[in-house]
Amino acid sequence: MKKIVLTFGLISGAICIGMMLAALRLEDKIGYDKGEILGYTIIVLSALLVFFGIRSYRENVGGGRLSFGRGFAVGILITLISSACYVGTWEIVYFKFMPDFAENYGAHMVERARATGASEQKIAEAEQQAREFKRAYDNPLINVAYTFMEVFPVYLVVTAVSAGILRRKVGEPSSP
Repeated sequence: MKKIVLTFGLISGAICIGMMLAALRLEDKIGYDKGEILGYTIIVLSALLVFFGIRSYRENVGGGRLSFGRGFAVGILITLISSACYVGTWEIVYFKFMPDFAENYGAHMVERARATGASEQKIAEAEQQAREFKRAYDNPLINVAYTFMEVFPVYLVVTAVSAGILRRKVGEPSSP
């Protein structure tokens, strides 16, 4: 199990990292809103390796059988490895190469509030939220937590769905 989990976790992490770094180069051109869509698309694509990792475990270790619990365990381990790769990379990128990201994103939040015709009170609230976001995001522990919570729920859903699809008891006909 260790080899499958490490292999698929690291491949998923590498895909996520590579695509994230490529997408960051486009951030100025596509903006934060489209960048967010692109970012979650990247996360979903790299999370597909969870499905393939669970399937590999079922076929190569489980002899074609897999319970939901075992599939979920394999998937969650792949998820944790890939998520750690993503979070670690973002921490390096943010603190070494993009320390102004939180400030710029906060300014985007305020500008978006202005563009929607928000009242002065709503704009002031957006400015306060932007300051609080920057202060929190500059704390490495909070930054790690935010970044982990950005990627982990997506992987968790993919893990649960994959474990459900790929489970197979003794004597069941073959499926995906």
